[in-house]
Amino acid sequence: MPLPIVAIIGRPNVGKSTLVNRLAGDQQAIVHDEPGITRDRTYRPGFWLDRDFQVVDTGGLVFDDDTEFLPSIREQAMAALTEANVAIFVVDGQTGPTAGDQEIADWLRQQTVPVLLAVNKCESPDQGIIQAAQFWELGLGNPYPVSGIHGSGTGELLDDLITYLPDPQEISQVDEIKVAIIGRPNVGKSSLLNSLLGKNRSIVSPISGTTRDAIDTIIEHNDKTYRLIDTAGIRRKKNVEYGAEFFSINRAFKAIRRCDVVLFVIDAIDGVTDQDLKLASRILDEGRAVIIVVNKWDAIDKDSYTIYEYKTSVLSRLYFMEWSPLIFVSAMTGKRVDKLLDLVNSSAEEHCRRVSTAVINEVLQEAITWHSPPTTRQGKQGKIYYGTQVSTQPPTIALFVNDPKRFNDNYRRYIESQFRQQLGFPGTPIRLLWRGKKVRDVEQSVNRATKV
Repeated sequence: MPLPIVAIIGRPNVGKSTLVNRLAGDQQAIVHDEPGITRDRTYRPGFWLDRDFQVVDTGGLVFDDDTEFLPSIREQAMAALTEANVAIFVVDGQTGPTAGDQEIADWLRQQTVPVLLAVNKCESPDQGIIQAAQFWELGLGNPYPVSGIHGSGTGELLDDLITYLPDPQEISQVDEIKVAIIGRPNVGKSSLLNSLLGKNRSIVSPISGTTRDAIDTIIEHNDKTYRLIDTAGIRRKKNVEYGAEFFSINRAFKAIRRCDVVLFVIDAIDGVTDQDLKLASRILDEGRAVIIVVNKWDAIDKDSYTIYEYKTSVLSRLYFMEWSPLIFVSAMTGKRVDKLLDLVNSSAEEHCRRVSTAVINEVLQEAITWHSPPTTRQGKQGKIYYGTQVSTQPPTIALFVNDPKRFNDNYRRYIESQFRQQLGFPGTPIRLLWRGKKVRDVEQSVNRATKV
């Protein structure tokens, strides 16, 4: 059985995301005074005592308004409630019961999921009891006075919440491959996620900035588990003002750091832009495995040569990612989307792959034989004593040399290309660490490695 789900429901600006941050024990959910910051449903891990669960943050529910994103927000909230083991209905203790609260309460009574009523913004314990008492009129049982900011009252709420969760022994933890979907605004990231899932998991709109939080979705395919992370579109820094978009982009950068594989989405109509190049550099700096996904391929007029010409054009701009798989898809029609998870599998495996020291040194010796290290103007030649892989994710190889300064960029690129040709590592960057070392120390290290 997977982790049980706790859905957070309520109208806008009652502090749902603040309470989610409190229950999850971190500050990942975006909190801002502006209504409608949360739109999609976002999953976060939470725990209390001996129980682990997932907290699902949802957008503010408004039933009598169909403008902008509100119908889609309702759809997302209803989907969260459908899969939840228990729901927490969050209301604002400072404003008291509203017509919107009553409408949501009437709707929740028609659902089969158990509901706990959390009266948020009860910062004072003495006043909190009085504030919470007003909400008995909603007919949802005991109102719990809580403070999402300070955490007061959440212990009592969680004590009752875990009684609705399954026994921990029935829950099994599984290894998962984390996949972040990264790109500029409106390149089709959310559409790609929905196409992978076969359902509307993220809200899709032509309005730039529709996705704000990093949205986690767990799926299973061919006995493997994937955590797909949809992210906000990343614009140029100079165009981003402090506020909701600023926090959204920070969440996207964090998604890159915590994933195994990045689906780097490029708009086929726009081609590779300068902003795409900056994003690609950011992904490489984080050392993530990468798949280049050219989306909206259905919108391109094609003949039998178009795909080859376009591939050449993309790789000429992203030449520093030529080791990355490149695939042309259409999230709108689903064309080739089914091939993405296979590419994710192979890239994730290469990202974790380890090569023996003996094989690395065979490659080094052959490379040096074909092209010896350069000699400086002072007549001093570089020497590579040996190499060994020191870590994975990404694969990192330490090269012990007499003096790193004697190896120019051209020769360093040559050594990396030899590792690529001989060892592969498709889909993942590799890092070379050039370490200066005295000959005596090198000999001692080699002897120790030989004994082991």
